[in-house]
Amino acid sequence: MASQKTLRRLRIKRRIRKRIAGTAQKPRLAVYRSNKVIYTQLIDDTVGQTILSTSSKGAETYNADAAKLVGKKTAELALAKGIDTVVFDRGGYLYHGKVKALAEGAREGGLQF
Repeated sequence: MASQKTLRRLRIKRRIRKRIAGTAQKPRLAVYRSNKVIYTQLIDDTVGQTILSTSSKGAETYNADAAKLVGKKTAELALAKGIDTVVFDRGGYLYHGKVKALAEGAREGGLQF
């Protein structure tokens, strides 16, 4: 059985996903955090397809600096595919710490949202 914290995050995630959706020109930047890795995906919700994904897998540390690097890496790959604007989906996580660092890294890398 899932913890109260997980259930709360999933409720918030559903509430967020009701309002936002990604398209081919403006995909959704979805964030998922595990205990050791942070993952991102650019998703086109009109066809239900992942355009690209990145993670901090293989990084020596799991902190805000690693999350910022993942954001920059995501922005670099997105710009290479011709995507410069995204919709940010924080996945029910609070916008602080690693999630905020990832968003700032993506903005520094050139993505707009």
